[in-house]
Order: sequence, then structure tokens, then C-alpha cells
Amino acid sequence: MTREERYTAILEHFRRQAPVVTTELEFASAFQLLVATLLSAQCTDKRINQITPALFRRYPTPQAMAEAGVDDVFEYIRTVSYPNAKAQHLVEMARMLVSDFHGEVPSTTEELTRLPGVGRKTANVLQAVWFGKPTMAVDTHVYRVSHRLGLVPPKADTPLKVEQELLRHIPQDDVNRAHHWLLLHGRYVCQSRTPKCDECPFSSFCPKRMKGSKLE
Repeated sequence: MTREERYTAILEHFRRQAPVVTTELEFASAFQLLVATLLSAQCTDKRINQITPALFRRYPTPQAMAEAGVDDVFEYIRTVSYPNAKAQHLVEMARMLVSDFHGEVPSTTEELTRLPGVGRKTANVLQAVWFGKPTMAVDTHVYRVSHRLGLVPPKADTPLKVEQELLRHIPQDDVNRAHHWLLLHGRYVCQSRTPKCDECPFSSFCPKRMKGSKLE
């Protein structure tokens, strides 16, 4: 099976099975999505959804969080991964939103990645989910699934290279959904340590299952 045929088969499956799909993070504004996405690094969406309601009640806007102390924010997020660094980033990010962007979340990669704690992946999530732009956020799930299913070559050995390779092959109308399709497939089926190959709709042509495969 060629790479193009893989894309066709996989995308057709997801279009049928999940025509409407979005992030599992819970939010009510661009600012809340930005906060939740920043917090979700190296942490599960389930955990983030457990702690953000109280955080958002206390700090519903950039202006409110900009006036907070780092220690105060830390108390709300202490159960997530790297809470000290994330609390620092959240307060600094909110202050920059107020000082540089009039309290509004910007919509471009260049502006978003100026914000403390915001990398390309987080910027792409904001652009895709909130602003509806055809951007591809590559997290650990998307990276792993893309390699395991043979959607990208081994030389695509960084998140940026995987992003660029996926964007070359996925139709623009599917890009936003494709991020979630691949992410959720990695989260629930093609898991890192114990992939559920018997439940995978792509097992018949997955390179990982070929004899002598060195894919992990």
C-alpha cells in the first residue's frame, strides 16, 4: 500500500466514523481554551477538566489572572504536571495579553508564541479550535500514530516535520478534524505502551504489524 493509499483509507474511515470531532478540553472562551491547552502539556485532558472549573471561576478573564500572584494560581493547579512552571507561565501570559493585546487572545502563530508558555503546538490548537484555521497541532499522540501508521517517513523526526508532512497530504478541509482523529486514535487505541491492535480498524495494513517491523 502506498502512502497516498494509506491517507485515503484512514481519512475515509474517520470521515465516516467521526464527521464531527473536537477537543475534549472544556472551555467557554478563547482565553479559557488557551489556559486549558497550556495546562494540558504532559497531563491528561480529564485531569485538566477536573481543575479548570474552579480556576476559571476565580480567574475568568486575562485581566483577573493578570492581577493574581503565582502562588495563588498554583493552589488551583497543584495537581497537574509541572505546576510551578505552569503557574508562572499562566500569570505572565495573562499579563502579556493585557499589556500587549488589549486582553484579547491573538490569532496568529507569531503572536501566540510570544506568550509565555505557549509553543507551536498550543498555538496551532488555538488557531484550529477557536479560530477555525487549518492548522495541525502535533502532540505525542499525533506524532506516534503518524509514524506507526506510515503516514510520515522515518526522517520526519520532529513535531514540525510531522506537521509539515501531514499538511502536504491531508486536504485542507480535513486538517482541523484530522488532528483530533489522530490524537484520539492514539489516546484510546494506538496507545504508547499497550496499543490495542485488535481493536484498530487499520490493523490489516499497519506497518507496525508487519514481520520484522522496528516501529515502536
